[in-house]
Amino acid sequence: MAGLVLTDLVSLGVLASRVPRDAVDDAVEATGKGARRRGGKLPPHVVVYLVMALALFGDEDYEEVTERLTGALRSWGSWDRRWEPPTKGAVTQARQRLGPEPVAELFSQVAEPVAGLEADGAFLGPWRLMSVDGTELEAPDTEANRAAFGAGSRDGPYPKVRLVTVCECGSRAPVLAAMGPSVSKGSGEQSLARTLYPRLEEGWLLLADRLFYGWADWCAAADSGADLLWRVKAGVGLPFLGLLPDGSYRSVLVKTSVKGSRRQALVAAARRGEDLDPALARYVRVIDYEVADRGGEDEDGLIVLVTTITSWQAAPAPALAAAYHERWQHETAHAQVKTILRGAGRILRSGSPPLVEQEIWGYLLTAWAISALICEAATAAWTDPGRVSFTRAVRIIRRAVGPAFPPSAG
Repeated sequence: MAGLVLTDLVSLGVLASRVPRDAVDDAVEATGKGARRRGGKLPPHVVVYLVMALALFGDEDYEEVTERLTGALRSWGSWDRRWEPPTKGAVTQARQRLGPEPVAELFSQVAEPVAGLEADGAFLGPWRLMSVDGTELEAPDTEANRAAFGAGSRDGPYPKVRLVTVCECGSRAPVLAAMGPSVSKGSGEQSLARTLYPRLEEGWLLLADRLFYGWADWCAAADSGADLLWRVKAGVGLPFLGLLPDGSYRSVLVKTSVKGSRRQALVAAARRGEDLDPALARYVRVIDYEVADRGGEDEDGLIVLVTTITSWQAAPAPALAAAYHERWQHETAHAQVKTILRGAGRILRSGSPPLVEQEIWGYLLTAWAISALICEAATAAWTDPGRVSFTRAVRIIRRAVGPAFPPSAG
């Protein structure tokens, strides 16, 4: 019975219930793309839904996707006869007129955490578990894409776009994102993640692998009001300030440039429990433990976690260690975009950098909307969203594309 309810809700819940026309119009207007189109050109709000449709049907060509969407619009009475039939050339021109900005703005407006309290791995006490991680997507090998994203590497001939997202662990829904070239200076995962930290929210517990730790990044993320649980490398100095009953210990992070006697003075002040200048040093709590047979670069199996949650009663060490491993849900979130929506082994379809960015925002927006629908359906069916197949949900929504994209004003 639960399966029937789940299927009905996913197929009838419709993507547009999560990405409504009003939000599309607001995003178009906010980015200055709302001017009226003459000569039967597709209006911006239809093109936004078309970008989402292209993400939903990532392995189909323009003609197939536009035929599906046009038929859906006609069935809903939302197709204006004055609009030009969306040939491949017309679709490309419409996408070029729209640009990436409205889709990025729309994502920033609507993408939010969606997991309920019943979702496994969604919360640790009062904290909503979130994670930050990066991946790469391959773009067509055009001159423009090579100039913008790099000329490929030994790992493949295609230009690669680096994408860093903040995802909700319980739903695997992306809620924040930044992208850039994979080979130029300042476009590493740390650099892109840095642009997202001011947008973290109070009540989140952000999980991050050791690649992301740096003094300035830690401070920027913590100053957002979110709490942090980050793995750090062995070389990060973590002075022992005292053992806590749960096996964790109190420590202090000191600004990297502070060395010698100044560092020693700050550590001594921390041992006395004095207030510290947050621009120079910050109290933290450390949880370290071993995981056997990890292999690779983790041959010693030691994992060192640092958290802003200094109260061991609020989040005991075993609970934090278990919560950290929810970070692996992020790998699944990236696979949902790269493998299930786009298609295994496929590259992006766009030949110019603005359209590459637009296409990626379309994938993120569609992935978020599907994840939101899964959570809604799972809640109604009294089941954990993690037990719902993203692949199955995509298949159901693809079959129900008519009700999935009704861009009528409401």
